[in-house]
Amino acid sequence: MSALVTILDDEPAIREMLSEALTEAGFRTLTFGRATEFEAALRRTTPDVCLVDLGLPDRDGLSLVHRLALEQGATVIIISGRAQVQDRVTGLELGADDYIIKPFDPSEVVARVRARLRGPKQAAATSNTARFNGWTAHFERYALEDEAGIETPFSHAEGEVLRLFLESPKRLITRAHMQESLGGAAGESFDRAMDVRISRLRTKLREDPKNPRLIKTIYGAGYIFLGDVVWV
Repeated sequence: MSALVTILDDEPAIREMLSEALTEAGFRTLTFGRATEFEAALRRTTPDVCLVDLGLPDRDGLSLVHRLALEQGATVIIISGRAQVQDRVTGLELGADDYIIKPFDPSEVVARVRARLRGPKQAAATSNTARFNGWTAHFERYALEDEAGIETPFSHAEGEVLRLFLESPKRLITRAHMQESLGGAAGESFDRAMDVRISRLRTKLREDPKNPRLIKTIYGAGYIFLGDVVWV
């Protein structure tokens, strides 16, 4: 049986557009205009992916996302007109798996749903190449390629950190998780080494050091990689 995608949005045109695009792609869909209707349906069915708008008329979308992630264990993709980085970070910290900003192309939503069902780690385990936000990371030869085809080399150590981010996009990665995944003794020396690697990666990705777009620091918690990643 094909995967079930629920669509929660108070705009009928968006619900219809998403439902048609997902149905054509082979998914089953259920649509809802209010959170109360959606929550009632959850008692009868278990969706594979939930598309949730934050601007709901009868409920705060962020609290609903948090509940879905914690209690239902559902894959949650936020669809919102809120484009501020802090809104995206908050949604992802509360447990959302992805964040799509309105307006959007329906084909993009279909691609994101497929990617989440496939699982980034599963795809990453069989690939050494990842594309994200105009960049291509070639791990087999340790190089970052931009849209113009210009390559910038990165070190093995920098590659370990980059791969960790690309395997878990839009998820909070704590210092403890980094230490566990990358090895090395926890403490000030490890933290300093991570700071240096991340700073170098930001430079190679041409990030603004005062306001990086891709690798965001969550002070006191860790990092979130906000890029849209596809392993090829």
